[in-house]
Amino acid sequence: MMWSSETRRTFPLSSVKPLEGMTPYRDYCLEATHESLRKSALRREESPVTGSRLEAFGEIAGLEYLRCPDTDSLFLASLPDTDTWGDLLKDVNRHRQSPTTFHAEIAPSRRENVHLPKLDWIQSVLVLEGLHTPSLVEASVPSSEFLPILRESRIFSEVVALDETELAGAPKLSGQIDAAALLESLDRAHDPALLVKVVAGYLRPGGLIFVTSLVSSGFDFALLGKRNLYLFPPDRTNCFSLTGLEVLLARAGFELLEVSTPGVLDVEIVRAHVERDPSIPLSVFERQLMARGGEVQGSFQTFLQQNNMSSFARLVGRKKR
Repeated sequence: MMWSSETRRTFPLSSVKPLEGMTPYRDYCLEATHESLRKSALRREESPVTGSRLEAFGEIAGLEYLRCPDTDSLFLASLPDTDTWGDLLKDVNRHRQSPTTFHAEIAPSRRENVHLPKLDWIQSVLVLEGLHTPSLVEASVPSSEFLPILRESRIFSEVVALDETELAGAPKLSGQIDAAALLESLDRAHDPALLVKVVAGYLRPGGLIFVTSLVSSGFDFALLGKRNLYLFPPDRTNCFSLTGLEVLLARAGFELLEVSTPGVLDVEIVRAHVERDPSIPLSVFERQLMARGGEVQGSFQTFLQQNNMSSFARLVGRKKR
């Protein structure tokens, strides 16, 4: 039986990813991506999810995105070679964690509103599954903000760090790890299907995989489309739909236990975009929603959570025996 969940925890957009504060970081990422593609560029023709031929979607700051016709997932059209891509991810990660970006100012609030709730979620699922002090592998770009939190929690007997930029040289473990965490890792993976395959190889039969991602099927992405300023590489090289993530995990041999979209920021993200750019076209209903008070918007956000229509997704899968 598969379950879904929602959250009553609320926090402002400014405490986790403020739109205006993010703009210089976004500009850095876009220029760094352009520079990487000037070194080498290989065009994607097939969907990483289904293998179908990708279709046109549009450009983000001169970088083309394509759409999977089967799942409506979005993918950056061209990627450099894996080594260049790995260097790009590490460079962007260093920049994101440097004192020059907005992340440094909001680190405490991100820990409280982003990282600790993810830890609570993982721990709750482990308890439900009867797993006590399990081993865990986290796939991330070094240095991971979440890795120290995982290790300090003492929930796990062992926490293994997997460098998602060096999958070819990843240690070959014997499939005995109890759980794996891919927290926005698939959003920036050069080869998302390979990443899931490598992680699956770490897990014992019956092991759990925890995935979080921003999804193109969510309200703010669906409404804003190419105007969504949170859609940019390399952070959002792949913007899966919820269906796309489900298919990706199922094809890698995972039975889905949870598929949820407990996001709390969709309406606030749209409002922030419209305040920044009043020319964004809205339907009559959307204008009415933006004009209503917090109680109405909160009720609508709860509706999005309950119906898996928010843009923040959580999935749990169990490796088939």
